[in-house]
Amino acid sequence: MTAERSAPPVTENRPEAAKPAGKGPNWGRWISAFALLAFFSLFVAFARTEVHPRVANPNVSGRPRPVEFLFGWDGWLWVHQIGTVILLVVLVAIFVRGWRRDPGSPIMLMFLCTTLIVWQDPIMNWAPFAVYNPELIHWPENWPLIMLSPTVEPFIVFGYVAFYFAPFFPAIWILRKWQAKYGPTAFVSRHPLVSLGLLVLVIGFIFDAILEVSLVRTGLYIYSQAIPFGTLFPGTTFQFPLIWESLAVTFVMIPAAVLCYRDDTGKAVAEKLAARAKLFPGKPVLGTFLVMFFIINVAYFAYGAWFAAIKASGLATAVACPWPYPEAKVYDPQGYYEKEGAQGPFSVGKWATWQSGLPNGRPDVEPPPPGEGACAPENADG
Repeated sequence: MTAERSAPPVTENRPEAAKPAGKGPNWGRWISAFALLAFFSLFVAFARTEVHPRVANPNVSGRPRPVEFLFGWDGWLWVHQIGTVILLVVLVAIFVRGWRRDPGSPIMLMFLCTTLIVWQDPIMNWAPFAVYNPELIHWPENWPLIMLSPTVEPFIVFGYVAFYFAPFFPAIWILRKWQAKYGPTAFVSRHPLVSLGLLVLVIGFIFDAILEVSLVRTGLYIYSQAIPFGTLFPGTTFQFPLIWESLAVTFVMIPAAVLCYRDDTGKAVAEKLAARAKLFPGKPVLGTFLVMFFIINVAYFAYGAWFAAIKASGLATAVACPWPYPEAKVYDPQGYYEKEGAQGPFSVGKWATWQSGLPNGRPDVEPPPPGEGACAPENADG
């Protein structure tokens, strides 16, 4: 992908921002505030920590943990959850201030888009075998869409914007520095979108690896199955599919960054695409948002398709042993846990037939003799 030679962007007043304020109430702000309040009220009303019978292990009481999390400390979940609340408050404040200073800013619109893709999260937990700690505050497990998550769907995923959009900021800073240093004939100036995408690929890969390894190690979630090759600590509770996950998340990070890139006209890529498509020409901010929302959702579906293909292939044979959440049934839709001697009961979850490459459902498995297998209680080492 190429673009016009670029220089640091010129601030441009948008027509919407230049219009004098109307005398009546700003209904958009009131509706947005009401929707936000209603959404969080809904969550407060239905949030829970107990586990639904569909997911719960009836043979276990309490929440025993067969493995120690980072530093042997049990308080990590509250750090994550309280930290998410603080993060959301900060992000809302940043968004409100940013929107008031620059209404229709592509960066603020991308804030919204990378937050709203959270609707896909249950699917994106199902595809890569991402199993959240059932102890987290979560939505009811028997709700449509929510039930696709292997165990629970927690509220902390609302902080996605800080994950998928964060690499844009160091990447654009580096790109602008290089453009200023090397001049208009340099590759970074002649091909700014390619350069930005490559920077986000590297920064995003490293950022994701550091972040996710720490989250897995502190007990927030696990990857219950992974392809052994390219996976850190395969066969342990804390295995992490480094190559497969840290590469795949850039499928979203890269378009999120590229769509916000402004050339020397001051227009972002998303704004130009919306104008070219003549999408709501009288409401360019809405058109830009819809372009972003469509592309980011398609990119997120590509992430899910990547892992769905891995799931259907049956190549994710490394299982996270021991299973760290005994209060929940072992998520074992393909029988690999049972084959390695793990103790049931087992759960196949939803979409466990043709969607997982198993048209006849979970295969019959011959478990090893008692005490044998990598996941047998006597042998599992977390």
